[in-house]
Amino acid sequence: MGRVKEISPSELLAIQFLEQAKQFNANIELIKVLKSRTYSIGESNVLVRSASEGNRRYFFGLNYLTVEEIANIDNPFIAFICGSIDKIVIIPAKILFKYLPQISHDRNGEYKINIDRDLNIVLAGRGNRIDCTPFINNWQLLLAPPAIKEEKKNTVEDSLHSVLQGRLIEIGNIRGFDTYCPNKSWKFNDVKLEELITLKTCPQLQFSDYNLLRQIDVLWFRPKGNNFIPEYAFEVEISTGVWSGVGRMATLMDYSNVGLYVISNDSRKYSQVLSSHYENANRYHFVANENLGDLYAAEKNLKELRYEIGL
Repeated sequence: MGRVKEISPSELLAIQFLEQAKQFNANIELIKVLKSRTYSIGESNVLVRSASEGNRRYFFGLNYLTVEEIANIDNPFIAFICGSIDKIVIIPAKILFKYLPQISHDRNGEYKINIDRDLNIVLAGRGNRIDCTPFINNWQLLLAPPAIKEEKKNTVEDSLHSVLQGRLIEIGNIRGFDTYCPNKSWKFNDVKLEELITLKTCPQLQFSDYNLLRQIDVLWFRPKGNNFIPEYAFEVEISTGVWSGVGRMATLMDYSNVGLYVISNDSRKYSQVLSSHYENANRYHFVANENLGDLYAAEKNLKELRYEIGL
């Protein structure tokens, strides 16, 4: 007989948390498009983290990219289980995201979330804390509808799509390209994408169908005199349905210098779609979501380091 895999104390706490949620008759569903342990619970989307009983404090490692992704979906929370199912801090993810600059982290964006014995989140500076009293064991936050209704209720897929677009725009801006995307009203970190891009209208190109070009998720251009030269094109493909973005980028085939990139976590679907574009398959490149996230974090870190040392 095979050896039964042992469940760690932190995993057991997470299981107990989900069982507790079921007692409130909440619908629970794992959000598969995210790599983190995030669930749809009741009216909310919840990242579940757990830590064993500490001496006086509870420690959680949490990556910046994970917090950013959670904070960008509708009604997001992070549940910190502090050694016991009776001690849970259920904090709105947007609040924690706002305080991240005051929490210690390493160069890889790994934050050390430190929760004291009173279940308050420790910040930099003596005695500085996030008062978590309103969030301790407050299950009603997850089960009740949001206090402020969103202008438009987004699916998690839509939210992750805008996150990936936002990251691509930020990388392009850091590298000095002019950037464009068509989804101007979509938001990334509570900022509309139209405020991040440098080009408010898509440049017209001589050898490209403009109606297709201006629908590509993200474009990077290089200025040349009064014109713009396309350098990179990106399509974000989250769903397993029809991937129309590959066809849209084909309108740039006559520009041999342009890199065509598909951002997705479904490499099998990518291969299937490219089989119908076999004549130009070598022009396309596949980038996994998490690899784009790592690149985005590295670009931001390098920008900050350059600023710090003045070089």
